[in-house]
Amino acid sequence: MSNVLKVLLIEDDTIEVMKLNRVITSLNLKHQIVEANNGEDALDILKKKEVLPDIILLDLNMPKINGIEFLGILKSDETLRYIPTIILTTSNNQKDLLECYKIGVAGYVLKPLKYEDYVKKIEKIFAYWSINELIKA
Repeated sequence: MSNVLKVLLIEDDTIEVMKLNRVITSLNLKHQIVEANNGEDALDILKKKEVLPDIILLDLNMPKINGIEFLGILKSDETLRYIPTIILTTSNNQKDLLECYKIGVAGYVLKPLKYEDYVKKIEKIFAYWSINELIKA
């Protein structure tokens, strides 16, 4: 992969956070992962605007601010709106899917049940975004 990505992972489930970190390690990827447990924590991280992520991986079902609410706030900010945001969720609800694309997500990926399938999807996400020309805010 060409670029080392700065990734903001917004996920409230500790098991899911550990699973993603395990995949990063097992694939020997060097991406920098910053973790936020919910949308409020993520906004606090992003407000600093000193070191912004290259991409955001966002779960939809979270406490405090859910993923769709977070997206609305993110996309209304003149600086943050350009950070590619990929939904990483268990929700295959078509209403959620449509709403996310209306707001402006870069992708919507369902978390598979099998770990091997999850590894393949995460590998593809990072392979794709590491070769993209990303805006450095």
